[in-house]
Amino acid sequence: MSLTPAEQKVLDRIDEDLLVQITQDLVRAPGQNPPGEETATVAALTAAGRQLGLDVGTSVVEPGRDNVSITLAGGNDPGLLLLGHTDVVPVGDGWTVDPYGGLLRDGRIYGRGASDMKGGLAAALVALAALRGTTLSGPVELAAVVDEEETGNGIRAYIEANPVRQYVGCVTAEPTDLQTIVAARGDSYLQVSVHGRASHAGNPDGGANAIYGAAAVVAEIERLHKELAAAPHPLLGPATWSVGQINGGTGGSIVPADCVIVADRRLLPGESPAAILADLDRRIAALHLEDRGLTVELAMPMEMPAFETPEDADLVRITEAARFDAGGPPLPLAGWTAACDGGYIARDLGVPVVVLGPGSVTTQAHRADESVAVAELVTAARAYALTALRLL
Repeated sequence: MSLTPAEQKVLDRIDEDLLVQITQDLVRAPGQNPPGEETATVAALTAAGRQLGLDVGTSVVEPGRDNVSITLAGGNDPGLLLLGHTDVVPVGDGWTVDPYGGLLRDGRIYGRGASDMKGGLAAALVALAALRGTTLSGPVELAAVVDEEETGNGIRAYIEANPVRQYVGCVTAEPTDLQTIVAARGDSYLQVSVHGRASHAGNPDGGANAIYGAAAVVAEIERLHKELAAAPHPLLGPATWSVGQINGGTGGSIVPADCVIVADRRLLPGESPAAILADLDRRIAALHLEDRGLTVELAMPMEMPAFETPEDADLVRITEAARFDAGGPPLPLAGWTAACDGGYIARDLGVPVVVLGPGSVTTQAHRADESVAVAELVTAARAYALTALRLL
């Protein structure tokens, strides 16, 4: 589709220098989670929104942790939601540049969160600014929430505060290499606590070894993972299990009384976290750990739903055409094995969702010397602006 004069006028307002500056400002504002340090990033984002003349609001999720809503007004019809998060994973080791420096070098901006996803936030904000003065049937809102990298408290609080907000669609600005994602796996963390009875290791039968019980649970989870491989999703592959942590015992000469397992369960569209928890409970019950003097407690401290949007949905067709017309690479519609807050929007608000953003979740996010290409930031901002123009 060729650009109309009105569309070209909006795209001409996308200022690369401004986009670079906002991205650098956001990268220079720490936002590690854990422990949940989004305050500086929220301050930088709200300051930029106000300077651009947009309507900026915040709402408290937890003390010192605010969600941000930046809105460009439109008509009274349903609007377009651009979704992002203000937290980043901890810096970690191995950096050769300042992780909070926002270094611009050879057309790339470096720093923690440059790709995941402060670049996406900056591109969405600049797109809103470029749309000022246009006639839109509904508003365009950038919602930037806290706690995406951990337990999802930010997006849940956002939905609770806006249960009847109407949107024609949601574009989540996570890093996708500028590919339109129409389906994404969800994620859940499961905690299995095994309780036994301590005793002297010289008389191990006098106790009940919680680590032995946990080992049986780990073996069962591994069997579950292999079973799931037989039913892959066409875009997302199979659901998966992975045991990521195990912690138990107090010393080599003591039969351990407690052991805790933390496992990651990736979800496919339509899967119920509650059903998965119940299934694991049944599987563990079949191990008859009580015969060993053991008890088990299960919990799911985090669950992020999967989503899938039909490829012929208006949001998908319009966003994909806008992405291509904005200069995006020739890539097919795809699925994403990562998880994102867009799943909550799809499940809890019934709004169609796609994921599209600058940067790479596979080669840049969550690693040392994270960076994003300035050219991708510009293309993303153009794509968001065109999507809004054509949807609204």
